[in-house]
Amino acid sequence: QPVYDSYLPILRQAGGIPRLVRLEPPQWRLSEEMLRQAFSPKTKAVLFNNPLNPAAVVYPREDLELLARFCQEFDAVAICDEVWEHVVFDGREHIPLITIPGMRDRTIKVGSAGKIFSLTGWKIGFVCAAPQLLRVAAKVHQFLTFTTAPNLQMAVAYGLGKSDDYFLDMRAELARSRDRLTAGLERLGFPVLKAQGTYFLTVDLSPLGLNETDEQFCRRIVHDYKVAAIPVSAFYEKDAVTSVVRFCFAKKDATLDTALERLSDAIHRR
Repeated sequence: QPVYDSYLPILRQAGGIPRLVRLEPPQWRLSEEMLRQAFSPKTKAVLFNNPLNPAAVVYPREDLELLARFCQEFDAVAICDEVWEHVVFDGREHIPLITIPGMRDRTIKVGSAGKIFSLTGWKIGFVCAAPQLLRVAAKVHQFLTFTTAPNLQMAVAYGLGKSDDYFLDMRAELARSRDRLTAGLERLGFPVLKAQGTYFLTVDLSPLGLNETDEQFCRRIVHDYKVAAIPVSAFYEKDAVTSVVRFCFAKKDATLDTALERLSDAIHRR
C-alpha cells in the first residue's frame, strides 16, 4: 500500500489472498523486513507500481534488486504497473523490473499510451513479457477487452516511434509545472514531498498540527476554497497513513496559480 483499490477485488475474485506491504512517507521505500512479512511459500504473484502513484516515487535499483531477490526466492511472478515510465524528473531513470537479472522470465510489464502521450482518456495499454507469460495474459485479456479502435492503435504506434526529444520535452514541461506548484505551496507553508515522477505531488500535513485527517482536510478545501485534492489514505485498505494529500500539477499555469491564491490561508484558518 498505497495501492489502487481496483486491484484487490480482481485478486479476490480470482481466488487470491492479498498480502499488503504498508509504505510510509516521506520515502515510501521497500525494506527486507516488510517483504519478508509479505512473502510466503504460497506467494504466486506480486503487484508492483513504479513509478508509484499516488506517492510520486521512482524506485531506485536497490529496491528493485531487493524485490527481484524475493520473487526468485519464492518463485513468484511480478506484474508491474509501469504506466508512468516516461514521466520521471530530475534526470532520474525508470528501471523496468523485467531488466533486473533473473526477472526476464517472471515479469509482466504493463505500459500505458494514455500516460506516455497525456491522453488518459484513450485507455490504451500494452504488455511485455516472456512468451509463456504473455500467452496466459492474452487469454485473460480477450475476456476483458473485446477490441481497441484501430485508428488509436495506429496513433500509438506512431507516437512510440517519436524521437527522444519528444519525451524529454514532455518531462521538462511537466517538471516546470511541478516546480511551480511546489514553490507556491511551500510559500504558503505546506510541507511538500517533492515528486520524482507522475502528474502528482504530495503534501504531508503532520508537521502543521491541523488536528484533522487527510480526508477532513480535502473535504474542507473543496468546500471552503473550491480546490480539489485526494487523501492518500483512500489508497490503503487498512492501517492507512492519514496525513498525506495528493495534488495534480498537470494543469495550465493559470489553474495552478488560481488554486494557490485560493489556498493562501488554508492552513491558518479552520
